Amino acid sequence: MDIQPLPTDLASLADHERHARAALDPAAWSYLCGAAGDGLTERNNRAAWESIALRPRVLAPLAGLNTRTTLLGRSMAWPLLVAPVAFQQLAHRDGELGIAMAAAAQEAGMVLSTQAGVAMEAVAEAVREDAGRGPLWFQLYWQADRGIVEGLVRRAEACGFEALVLTVDSPVRAGFRLPAGLATPNLPPSSGDADFDTLCATAPTWAELEWLCGRTRLPVVVKGVLHHADAREAVARGAAAVIVSNHGGRTLDGAVATATVLPGVVEAVGGRAPVLVDGGLRRGADILKALALGAQAVLVGRPAVWGLAHSGAIGVAHALRLLRDELQMAMALCGCADLARVRAEPPVFSPNQ
Repeated sequence: MDIQPLPTDLASLADHERHARAALDPAAWSYLCGAAGDGLTERNNRAAWESIALRPRVLAPLAGLNTRTTLLGRSMAWPLLVAPVAFQQLAHRDGELGIAMAAAAQEAGMVLSTQAGVAMEAVAEAVREDAGRGPLWFQLYWQADRGIVEGLVRRAEACGFEALVLTVDSPVRAGFRLPAGLATPNLPPSSGDADFDTLCATAPTWAELEWLCGRTRLPVVVKGVLHHADAREAVARGAAAVIVSNHGGRTLDGAVATATVLPGVVEAVGGRAPVLVDGGLRRGADILKALALGAQAVLVGRPAVWGLAHSGAIGVAHALRLLRDELQMAMALCGCADLARVRAEPPVFSPNQ
């Protein structure tokens, strides 16, 4: 893996985005960073975080400020995972290995996509012995053949993944043809694109979630929840955690922003399982807002891809470090020395406070 020099003007994730757009050809940019329809949900995700105001407290003790948390029984240095993104080698030859190693170096977690261009065993081998890394999870798109699903589960268990993330908000996906030289080593060869009726008929239901929970020793996390009733049902059916997500605005345009529904999902789950959130988080202050609204951790996808696109693994590490530093600064300025304080006295403004 080559070490590339970073651009000298990277002060925010917006700078990473600008350099990534210049580095990627239009087709790769469209696939990795595009949005569905008119991009309403993608824009609304961002606007929803921006609309939440922080309410600082002053003269609070800040010695020993730290961002440590626990997620599914595992200690983490800070509450962030890189979201699953397919075909990362479209952005850079380092691909999933680059993002995995950068995440580990920054003590963040990673969720590897089913549609990774690198075998799950290779990704796990690259980082699993790193004592400081965050959680390593494997994302599942449901397959019509349960035998394929079970095979993926067994491989993930055997090579050291710590949880399975079942993505449920994309039962119908537009076709995408890989450029020559890229493959999906975690899946058998495709027999061709299925039609709409077939996709609908084979889409997962609550029964598939229960089946999956009963077929693995790993915790199952349900990703793609936007309705409080679905969150409650997922936990009742065996989910160990839920992720509030609208797929970054890449599936249903016009879907509600994740920040908007996060508090209702947290309330519905009622502490029975952790709630995570993704979609539009671009600043450390956004992470603080998410935690203050009840999320246990957050996920980011596009920011990691931006760093990867222009500078490989070192670009990813820089993007993640920006978020971590900004989170610590936002906590200090809000008088929160640790995440327990964030949760006990959420520093988000409400007119009723």
